[in-house]
Amino acid sequence: MKKKLVNKLVAGVIVSAMALAGCMSAFAEEAETEPVTEAAEKEEAEEETEAYTGDASDENTRNQDDIGEKELLVVSFGTSFNDNRKATIGAIEDAMEAAFPEYSVRRGFTSQIIIDHVMDRDGVAIDNVEEALNRAVDNGVKTLVVQPTHLMNGFEYEELMGTLAEFSDSFEQVAVGEPLLTSDEDFLAVADAITAATADYDDGKTAIVFMGHGTEAESNQVYSKMQDVLTENGYENYYIGTVEASPALDDVLAALDGKGYEKVVLEPLMVVAGDHANNDMASDEEGSWKTTFEEAGYEVETLLTGLGELEAIQELYVQHAQAAVDSLAE
Repeated sequence: MKKKLVNKLVAGVIVSAMALAGCMSAFAEEAETEPVTEAAEKEEAEEETEAYTGDASDENTRNQDDIGEKELLVVSFGTSFNDNRKATIGAIEDAMEAAFPEYSVRRGFTSQIIIDHVMDRDGVAIDNVEEALNRAVDNGVKTLVVQPTHLMNGFEYEELMGTLAEFSDSFEQVAVGEPLLTSDEDFLAVADAITAATADYDDGKTAIVFMGHGTEAESNQVYSKMQDVLTENGYENYYIGTVEASPALDDVLAALDGKGYEKVVLEPLMVVAGDHANNDMASDEEGSWKTTFEEAGYEVETLLTGLGELEAIQELYVQHAQAAVDSLAE
């Protein structure tokens, strides 16, 4: 069978491994996919050391052998918040397993710091991407479908595609699903999901604010696009901000000013509710989003719910993986 590498960066477009390697774009990524320095990752791990984040002893890390000839590898940045990892990444993987019973679903994380931290703290082993791919090779996998849980086409997604290109001769077929926010339909689906999940708060007196990671690179435009989609569809009490870029926290505060809001609900626009959600957004420390809105006179409620917990988001990832599977027959 002819080997081919399918890059689902654009729906319906199939390219070879060489074309894939040559068409990498310099996008940046959101919380789970931002190129994170080793120092920053170590700092996150150290911050999490003091807090209990749940029991990982019963977690399915999906690093088993006996894979068979068809594998669906779910690639995530990762988080060391155990409970939320199971509720988000684990739930996405479970949805993949239910949707594709003919495939063995496996896990790969891109953050080695998080992998090491979980191992050192909890004794739980999680494969990095290369380990997962080598495991697939050793198990004789012929058809490999890769579905990233990345929010957008960014640096982490780009690096993933480069790594897959290095393994292109190891499998007969490889197909890659798109990140969460790729097409216009994806933005509408995510907007529907987050507004449905928070509809009870939309009472005209409450601002529902979603915190993304943000980046100085071009892909930061996904946040302004999501804001536009929300506003254009009548969700005028919904606001998008970012930790690292624009729109910043000050921009959100300015947007709320004078509109008569009494309460602010904060929730991450991230696949997992990890370090940024727990510390930058929801903590009582000075400078957090919670304390900043409280100091501005608002009652504040924080929701530590990652996007991956929402069934509609899980289904959207399944749809992207299905498109990748379907491309193998083209």
